[in-house]
Amino acid sequence: MDITIQTCFLPHDDPDASLAFYRDTLGFEVRNDVGHDGMRWITVGPPEQPGTSIVLHPPAADPGITDEERRVIAEMMAKGCYAGLNLATTDLDGAFERLQTGDADVVQEPTEQPYGVRDCAFRDPAGNLIRVVELR
Repeated sequence: MDITIQTCFLPHDDPDASLAFYRDTLGFEVRNDVGHDGMRWITVGPPEQPGTSIVLHPPAADPGITDEERRVIAEMMAKGCYAGLNLATTDLDGAFERLQTGDADVVQEPTEQPYGVRDCAFRDPAGNLIRVVELR
């Protein structure tokens, strides 16, 4: 079986801030930027991986979500516990420096974890937890 990851979704509550973060700080390319009815879906991804994308989407845009669910989603995003993503790099220190320069909200500096990886963590403008692990 040949299965790959094509797209994952992360919520945003400020499309311009999220676009700037993923494009300018992480260096991802913009693959699509679609607006509809006052909302925006922005597709980004690493230039070297044209088949893998992240869709930055308005949370709770689904018409089946209730007002109470929208409130809970907003609260969880504000706490930074609604969504997350793990990335990988061969140069964790360089990536961390770039993230700090880009004003990322640092959660954890590069750390050797007891389970055998070295990683760091930060939050994007919407509060999504992004971990970056070092490939060895």
